[in-house]
Amino acid sequence: MDLGSTQSLLILGTFVAVILVIALDLLDIAVTALIGLCVLLLTGALDGRDLLNAVQGGGESLALLFGGMVVARVLTPTGIFDIAGHYFVRAVRGSGKRYLIGLIFLIAPICAFLPNATTVILTAPIIIRLAKALNVDFVTPVVLCALVGNTAGILTLVGDPATFIVGSSIGLSFNGYLQHASLGGLLTLLAVIPVLPFVAHETWRTQRPVGEAAARPQLERPWLFVLSLAVLVLMIVLFLVGPDLPVEVVPPAAAILCATLALLLVNAARYEAVEKVLADVDWTTLVFLTCIFSLVAATTKTGVFDGLSRLLFARFGTDLTMVALAILVIVFCVSALVANIPLVLAMTLVVKGYFVVAHLVPELALGRGYGAWPLSTLPVFIAMTFGATLGGGATMVGDSSNIVACGICARAGERITFMRFLSIGLPISLAQLVVAAAYVFAMAQLG
Repeated sequence: MDLGSTQSLLILGTFVAVILVIALDLLDIAVTALIGLCVLLLTGALDGRDLLNAVQGGGESLALLFGGMVVARVLTPTGIFDIAGHYFVRAVRGSGKRYLIGLIFLIAPICAFLPNATTVILTAPIIIRLAKALNVDFVTPVVLCALVGNTAGILTLVGDPATFIVGSSIGLSFNGYLQHASLGGLLTLLAVIPVLPFVAHETWRTQRPVGEAAARPQLERPWLFVLSLAVLVLMIVLFLVGPDLPVEVVPPAAAILCATLALLLVNAARYEAVEKVLADVDWTTLVFLTCIFSLVAATTKTGVFDGLSRLLFARFGTDLTMVALAILVIVFCVSALVANIPLVLAMTLVVKGYFVVAHLVPELALGRGYGAWPLSTLPVFIAMTFGATLGGGATMVGDSSNIVACGICARAGERITFMRFLSIGLPISLAQLVVAAAYVFAMAQLG
């Protein structure tokens, strides 16, 4: 499709309009995205096959989110979050500084293995409860939870859909990712701490008198907790070893399998209706992401991504250090406004196309099964992963966990606008971008 054609302009205009309406907080994000999708369908810019292909391309990520939401929801009635919150309150000892730093070390290990949106769902009740105990606003800590989750997701291959997409597309193993990328993820995670006094200054300075510790909440339905926790542990184990089993179980399949087990547990226990559990799933986020996948697929049809491979080669030749840094910045900026999952799907093709145009790999590398990537190409793929993940933390629409965090805050009585999220997410993301650029540069030079 010609980039200057009427249809291309309609698609790009619709996409920009959707982002602007969300940014100006004029309509609900899911309704806005649905309207944009309907415009493209009614004008013929997208047809049924395009819609099916877009949903299929994002289906793995939607499955991860849905499965994580269900498993987390089944754990909620056990009271485990009340107990965890009790001990977290005792550890914080009334200090806002300990509270914020403690959130990082609480969330990061979980997000290294669980999808970050799932971790936001699991930990948000604790975060909100403690914020109220400290008498501080809970919006910034919940947003921080999403941002730390985004960052911690790049610590391992299974921590974020973006890392999984990139790693699986080039045949990078779990251990290989640990060796080449995890240190960079750790450094960008630590870069959050120096920014906290500026974006959360009120909470950072808070010091409340520590009264008598309340009685520890009791675990409700211990049998349900044990079985639900077993389902959660099984999901994590399958994330790690599922692809190597005789019958391959990829992370999205593991999420659906464990969500099914969790719902079977609810149905057998009969302590609440399955319909109630499913009603508590964040369908707004799932609908919004489905629409965004389709809008990005339509944008891809305009040819806006097709020329990027040749443009990169024309501008930088085979200077892979500059290509890696350019990809890092470009993907970071775009990911701030586009959900990183469909963006990574599109940019993976752009990066592979660049290496083919540069004659560094054969044309066969454009397929999914190619695994003979030179080590020198790895910094470019790692830069794309970092850019997509860190850029996704800048705005409320950049990552699924951001949408989840906003939904949780809204249900708790605090609605987050686009600009309010930006005031927290952008400074942290920019600090992380600087650290990521230094790591990618060093990686490219040493490689």
